[in-house]
Amino acid sequence: MKFLLVGLGNIGEEYKYTRHNIGFLVLDRMVNKYQTEFKSGKLADTATFRIKNKVVTAIKPTTYMNLSGKAYRYWLEQLEVPVEQSMAVVDELALQFGTIRIKTKGSSGGHNGLASIEQELKTTAYARLRFGIGNSFSKGKQIDYVLGKWSDEEVKALPELLDKTILAIEESILSGFSNAMNKFNG
Repeated sequence: MKFLLVGLGNIGEEYKYTRHNIGFLVLDRMVNKYQTEFKSGKLADTATFRIKNKVVTAIKPTTYMNLSGKAYRYWLEQLEVPVEQSMAVVDELALQFGTIRIKTKGSSGGHNGLASIEQELKTTAYARLRFGIGNSFSKGKQIDYVLGKWSDEEVKALPELLDKTILAIEESILSGFSNAMNKFNG
């Protein structure tokens, strides 16, 4: 059984620790947990590991956020993974910092990475885990906030929140999205 995990973010050192790159941060921590590492691949950095009997390929698109769908579609096809056995991990302004929500379909909600995925996959029926980054910014400052660095308080809280997010992903892979939603969408 194969599973594709897609963390959304932007490549480059200047984006590494920004709110918009939470998908990359989650996957980096997860890949480290499973004692492997990312390697350069077509349209994405990739890592493969096992969670019990499931083979998981984690990708971090190297296409920048607005073209994430190209990498998502390419790796689904390359690995022959059904879209129902995949998940995108993204940042979410509409959720309080650290809150996670798993959904198996829905709109992009104005997120450019998700819009790219919908355009490439020609469907909104793919799983996504949204990680809340909050919305503590003044009018007209959304881009600065999203592409901004985490606050000191957020940096302190991140390790525990990343670990909780990894548990939610593992639950999704091993027990299904419904079970994970019941357990983690509280």
